[in-house]
Amino acid sequence: MVLNKLVVGLLSGLAIALCAGAASAAQPEQAAYAADGVLTCLKCHDRGAIDATAILKTPHGVKGDSRTPFSQNGCESCHGASPAHYKTATAEGQMRPAPAVVFKGPNASPVAERNKMCLGCHESGLRMNWQGSQHHSNDVACSNCHTIHVDKDPILVKATQAVKCFTCHAQQRAESTQFSHHPIREGKVVCSDCHNPHGSPGPKLLKEFTVNETCFNCHQDKRGPFLWEHEPVRDDCTNCHTPHGSTQARLLKERPPFLCTTCHEEGGHQAAVFSGNVTPGLNANLGTTLTQGAINLRMTARGCVNCHSEIHGSNSQSGAFFNR
Repeated sequence: MVLNKLVVGLLSGLAIALCAGAASAAQPEQAAYAADGVLTCLKCHDRGAIDATAILKTPHGVKGDSRTPFSQNGCESCHGASPAHYKTATAEGQMRPAPAVVFKGPNASPVAERNKMCLGCHESGLRMNWQGSQHHSNDVACSNCHTIHVDKDPILVKATQAVKCFTCHAQQRAESTQFSHHPIREGKVVCSDCHNPHGSPGPKLLKEFTVNETCFNCHQDKRGPFLWEHEPVRDDCTNCHTPHGSTQARLLKERPPFLCTTCHEEGGHQAAVFSGNVTPGLNANLGTTLTQGAINLRMTARGCVNCHSEIHGSNSQSGAFFNR
């Protein structure tokens, strides 16, 4: 009886040991982080082209905040455990093995790996719609826009943000130099005032759900509601305006009356805008005679808005035609 119990005990112990061995085999040993943390990295990365000391002046380098990389594993919180990088002895002039995650340069890690490191902390708030956004779908890495090892990330500074965006968005860069433009190059308006580059439920990465709601953040006087509403205005501001720059005043796609006649081209006095023909009963209030072939006075100066000045909408009882 005692022998049977001894055999059973030995077999049980052997089974436990085998299970423990299997479990350890299923969970590979994690790579060791540098014992001295950031000090290990700064022994080399504190000078010249690879100087990373400026990160100590950024929010990432605040060791007293438990949410920051430096309160955890220092540089390796983002670059991954890289013992081969800092332990390998190399001859003079030879390169060490790269860290586990490289963010920039010809040996940069795949975009998914780089973004995974950033999204480990920055996954809420303005970044909550990153997955599936235009930038995500086009394999844009966080490090393509953001620069971490500097006192102030250029993409977060009004005067330099547009320069970063324009490296990819060449069309918008060209439009921003035109006669009429939002003061982006002047540093008064930035791309992120209208767009959320990390993803948005609205079109074109706009911060709001619609174009109009985005525009109304600054242009509240155009919001309404109005007693008399102009349908194209209520529908979409870009029916008449181009937001990044135009050769016409007020960011218009065309100058009036050409812009207006894209909709108002038949019937009424607008039918005689280009011909100079007199329309009985409708042209009499001009106080002048229009002859065949003459330029209609409605084409001069501000065109249609000479009279229809409240073109975005009117609250006047007599403003059905958006007159003054």
